[in-house]
Amino acid sequence: MAAAESSVPGGGGGACLEELLPFLGAERRPELRREAARGLLGLTGGAEGRRLLGGRADVAAALLASAGDPCAEVAGDALRALVNLAAEPAARPALAPALPALLRRALDSPGGDPLADLACAALANLARDPASCRLLWRALRRRDDGGLAPLVDKALCPPRGSGAPAPRHSLGPLLANLSQLPEARHALLDPARQRLLPCTQDTGSSLLRGGVVGTLRNCCFDYGRHEWLLSDQVDLLPFLLLPLAGPEEFPEDEMEKLPVDLQYLPPEKQREPDPDIRKMLLEALLLLTATKPGRLLVRERGTYFILRELHKWEADPGSPGGL
Repeated sequence: MAAAESSVPGGGGGACLEELLPFLGAERRPELRREAARGLLGLTGGAEGRRLLGGRADVAAALLASAGDPCAEVAGDALRALVNLAAEPAARPALAPALPALLRRALDSPGGDPLADLACAALANLARDPASCRLLWRALRRRDDGGLAPLVDKALCPPRGSGAPAPRHSLGPLLANLSQLPEARHALLDPARQRLLPCTQDTGSSLLRGGVVGTLRNCCFDYGRHEWLLSDQVDLLPFLLLPLAGPEEFPEDEMEKLPVDLQYLPPEKQREPDPDIRKMLLEALLLLTATKPGRLLVRERGTYFILRELHKWEADPGSPGGL
C-alpha cells in the first residue's frame, strides 16, 4: 500500500535490516530505494554491520540487483556497500555468486560508466584471500574473451589519445591480488601483457600505479623467470628503477652503466611520492637478486647508483621522502 511506503525505517541492527531489504525492490519508488540503499551502505560502514550482513546471501543478491538500478544514486550506494562487504572475510562466500555480474560491470560496461570502478574495487576486495581469489580466477577464465587479456588490454591500459576509455584504477589492486596465484602470474608474464609496464609511471592514479607495481613485485617471486624478465625481451629493470630515480647527475663512468631510460634525466624528474609504492619497488629489486644470474644483471646495470641516491634522498629530512 502507498501509505506503507511513506518512509524507510531507520536505526540499526537485524530488525532494521529486515525492514530495509523490501524497500530495495524495483517496484518501490526511487526515493524509497535511495533511502534503503543508503541505509544498507551505512550498515556496511562498520565491522559489526559487515558481520551482521556477511552471511546473508539474500543481502548480497539484493545489493547486486540494486547495482543495476536505473537510479544512479541507488546503484552507486549498492555497489559501495558491496565493496565494503567484500572486505569482510565472512561475507565473501555469500558474494561468490555475484562474481560473473561484477566482472561484466567491471569489464564490459561502456567507457563512460562512472560506477564500473566500484565493481572493480569490489572484485579487488574479494580477491584478497586465496580461496576467494581462486573463485574469481575461475570466473574470469570462464568468460568468452579469455579472462585476463581483456582485464589488462581493454580496461587497465587502453591506448592513449585514441578516444579509448580512461583506466579503471581499481583494476590495479585487482591485478595485484590475482597475482598471488601462480597460474595468474604465469598468464601475466605472457609477452602480450607487457603493456602493464608503463603503468609504473602513471601519474594519474596512485591506486593504479601501486596495483601494477604490486603485480610486478609478485611476478618476481617466479625465480625461474628472472633472466627473462631482465632480458631485452621484457627489460623490467628500468621500469622498477625509473620511479626511484631523481634528477641527480652522475659521473660519466656511472652514467654509461645505467639503462638508457635512466641516463640524463631532466632536472624536474620526481621520485615516486608514495612510500608504500617505493617499498614495493625495492622489494621487487630484492627478489630479482635472489638468483645469481639476477644479481649479476641487476648489478651490471647500475642499480647501486640509483639506490645510493635514493638512500640519500630518503635520509634527508628536508626531502619529500625524508625520514
